[in-house]
Amino acid sequence: MTTSHDTDERLIEKGRKLFAQSWRFTHASPSIESLPPMGSLEVAFAGRSNVGKSSLINALTGQNALARTSHTPGRTQELIFFEGPEHAPLRLVDMPGYGYAAAAKTKVASWTELIHKFLLGRASLARVYVLIDARHGLKEVDQEILKTLDRSAVSYQLVLTKADQIKPAELASRIAETEAALAKHPAAFPQVLATSSRSGTGMPELRAAMVRLLEERST
Repeated sequence: MTTSHDTDERLIEKGRKLFAQSWRFTHASPSIESLPPMGSLEVAFAGRSNVGKSSLINALTGQNALARTSHTPGRTQELIFFEGPEHAPLRLVDMPGYGYAAAAKTKVASWTELIHKFLLGRASLARVYVLIDARHGLKEVDQEILKTLDRSAVSYQLVLTKADQIKPAELASRIAETEAALAKHPAAFPQVLATSSRSGTGMPELRAAMVRLLEERST
């Protein structure tokens, strides 16, 4: 008999193998018109500026320089696409950071429009991982993006970043309060994942979640 533990171990191992291979940057799209053709299943990463999206992508793939990290919030103004080995059935998409107050309003508006159009018109987009800083939890600007995802009917899951920077009891409380908040959001996956790009915490589980998604979509 196959148990859930066996399934989890299988998915974790498949995830490890998938992300142990070489990943590469393929496209940077500043507009909907410049998006690459739809093909492989896509998972996107969204989050406030400086939440650690690039660091997470680098930790997932084990390639420290794959996604460019910056200490300047709001630098990524395009949809950045990464692909794995040839014939791999998955693409990663780094979405522009949101909520950077110092950016010009016109720039924020153009980012917002790009994100909205991408969410509404991308049939190959299987899930959005919304990154939340574990030290601060959900903010009002995060709630706005969750509402946008609900309206777009795009499946999404919340991922806490920088989990190594708070105490275990505080992290457990943050996970519980975040999962409680998700009960109001119909498109949200109910489980919250806690990760740390620095220590590697949660990366096997996040890779496994993507493998599970691939298997569900292929049946």
